Amino acid sequence: MSQRLTTPMVRESGVLREATWDEALDRAAAGFRSVVDAHGPTSFGMFSCSKTTNEVNYAAQKFARTVIGSNNIDSCNRT
Repeated sequence: MSQRLTTPMVRESGVLREATWDEALDRAAAGFRSVVDAHGPTSFGMFSCSKTTNEVNYAAQKFARTVIGSNNIDSCNRT
């Protein structure tokens, strides 16, 4: 039997419960936005993986730079 999650989970009052994808993504976006609003875009950082495609790494850096406004993105591609 697989231990893999098939639906998103959100924490409510300290307990995980199933959620819709829209709710889970809205909560994630709200979390990013609250940090950026409180501490500025440089408070956000992202680490991208060298085992993924160049296209996915490009999308990750584009998100960090254009949506969040942070240049704090790194990857293990340099090693």
